[in-house]
Amino acid sequence: MKKSCIAMLLAGGQGSRLYALTQNVAKPSVPFGGKYRIIDFPLSNCANSGIDTVGVLTQYKPLQLNSYIGTGQPWDLDVSDGGVYILPPYLGAHEQGSWFTGTANAIFQNLAFIENYDPENVLILSGDHIYKMDYAEMLREHLEHDAALTIAVQQVSLEEATRMGIMNVGESGYVEEFEEKPKHPKSDLASMGIYIFNWKKLRQYLIEDDADPNSSKDFGKNIIPNMLKNGEKLWPFRFKGYWRDVGTITSLWDANMDMLSTTLINLYDPEWPISSRSPVCPPHYTGKNAEIIHSIVTEGCEIEGRVENSVLSASVRVGEGAKVLYSVLMPGAVVEPGAVVEYAIVGENTVIKAGARVGTEPDGSEGWGVATCGPDITVRAGAVVPAGAMLYTGEEV
Repeated sequence: MKKSCIAMLLAGGQGSRLYALTQNVAKPSVPFGGKYRIIDFPLSNCANSGIDTVGVLTQYKPLQLNSYIGTGQPWDLDVSDGGVYILPPYLGAHEQGSWFTGTANAIFQNLAFIENYDPENVLILSGDHIYKMDYAEMLREHLEHDAALTIAVQQVSLEEATRMGIMNVGESGYVEEFEEKPKHPKSDLASMGIYIFNWKKLRQYLIEDDADPNSSKDFGKNIIPNMLKNGEKLWPFRFKGYWRDVGTITSLWDANMDMLSTTLINLYDPEWPISSRSPVCPPHYTGKNAEIIHSIVTEGCEIEGRVENSVLSASVRVGEGAKVLYSVLMPGAVVEPGAVVEYAIVGENTVIKAGARVGTEPDGSEGWGVATCGPDITVRAGAVVPAGAMLYTGEEV
């Protein structure tokens, strides 16, 4: 069962910065882009890159995520000599056991799973990023440069660099220094939180890190600095494609708006499909007075009103005379006749009653340029906004 490379996908985050949207579900299972959930992107990347063994590490409210992944069939990961495996924290017969206490600890608790495949390399991924990446290309660079660790990096502005982990590269091209959120960054190469480790090296550092009572059990805070201190070869893989961390309400809204532009991320590329476990729904329906402008409308939707610059997931209903503008409506959301939803994210199965108004255009913004301003309001899954209500401010309802 020896593998050249297997993937470990960290999908246990609580997603507290998504507030109401992750009240009952893990962040990777949040609906995205009309047809998908966030975890579809790393799983599809694995399948498209030829990595057929994926361990998904879950922790926070995993029921929906576990059910959604199932056997991995939608992503062609239901193979006999690999596949996708759900790996929650567990308590052994002679162990104290605990929740995962950090990214490194999550991998450490699953050493037995990795050893079962005895891989040469291990790919570490996050479950809350939207991007398309060929991990096989990253693996090739990792092997060509005989690296103990290869880190995917992307160029950012120096202003953004102050909020991220920054890699400083020497004349040799290898990483010589790692700075976490530096006030005065020396480089514009930001870590994307995507790693390929030589398995033997990773195993050694995880065991040593677990024995350190002062460690935070984290890759960025502990494992990577320790490897640099010991003179290991760390190579930066420079990624030039679309990538966005959707860990906040604003970034999630921005990324959904990005789906309206095929020049940013192309979801129609047959050579790199993003697969999902889609519900069985009838085709979307538009009434005689419906108006849809520059929007994504998914199967099962019934549109009688106006939808503009918005992303609608499956089985959304927009009543006659209703308006949905610059908004993200998740599966099963209902906007009754005459209601207005503007610059908002509306959770699953939410009902906006007739005549209600949710959200408003951000101050000082005009037209499409407001895409960077983020949503004005977020409505939690299953909420009912009363008829005639006006909700203009606040982050969540």
